[in-house]
Amino acid sequence: MALLNFKKPEGPIAGSLSPEVEAFLQGYSIEVMPRTASKVEDFRAILPKGTRVYVAHIEGTPIEDMVSTAARLNAEGFDVMPHFPARIIKDQATLTDWIARYQGEANVNQALLLAGGVTKPHGDYHSSMQLMESGEFDRVGFKRLHVAGHPEGNKDIDPTGGMANVDEALRWKQDFSNRSDAEMALATQFAFESGPIIEWAQSLKAAGIDIPIHIGIAGPAKLQTMIKFAIACGVGPSLRVLQRRAKDVTKLLLPFEPTEVISELAAHAAANPDTNIVKVHFFPLGGIKTNANWAISNGGSAAVPVNAS
Repeated sequence: MALLNFKKPEGPIAGSLSPEVEAFLQGYSIEVMPRTASKVEDFRAILPKGTRVYVAHIEGTPIEDMVSTAARLNAEGFDVMPHFPARIIKDQATLTDWIARYQGEANVNQALLLAGGVTKPHGDYHSSMQLMESGEFDRVGFKRLHVAGHPEGNKDIDPTGGMANVDEALRWKQDFSNRSDAEMALATQFAFESGPIIEWAQSLKAAGIDIPIHIGIAGPAKLQTMIKFAIACGVGPSLRVLQRRAKDVTKLLLPFEPTEVISELAAHAAANPDTNIVKVHFFPLGGIKTNANWAISNGGSAAVPVNAS
């Protein structure tokens, strides 16, 4: 039986597609967790072949579940990038074991390194920089390492506000990028306003930080869901976009979509070809299929039809 062949819509919607948005959405990535991935029968039915799929490692998720999800995605033809949250990795032996499992069982050769959302480290590591300094990823030839970016700051890193510690960490990561063979990028927390994102990206460039930015975007979701995740994830001032929307009772029950922020970032990228914002990374807060269909409807590449046995 042939799986669904998702095509770009025909008619008025297709006619309104923006070439800038279409170009901006090419090569987007998306994030899943083992429990959300298990609800998708076949990712080939909804995502373009070769899409980079991040596998988020939440505290308490067994490494076996992480690796099996990565193996499944790899078998379906996707570019798999698991999270390595430093604060839930007990020691170097654990780190070495995780890397070996991902390589041996899921053919993984890339990773997103981050501190993780745990307040108290489980062991020896508390930052992505320590994971990078361990040399384990270089030793086994991981070709790509992504690290976290925070356009609106991060209260875990700068508890009193501001960007001093975040910026210092980025300068360290830039130096690591300069001396490493790994391809690097900043995968950022999601935000809802283009202006602060663009200002932040430009400030990095002016400071000599030229690591490419894969900008985090929250996929379509119910407004209440979006607000809940935004607060939990520490989204900064751009949360006001959702708060304004919540005051409009005519829109309260409608899903919140990233159309405006994506359109504005796409226009900026088209007008500034040297921008360091090069990719979109989706957080599918309203569901993976919903996010994938939104991307297709707005100009992203469609899934290639496959035959299911």
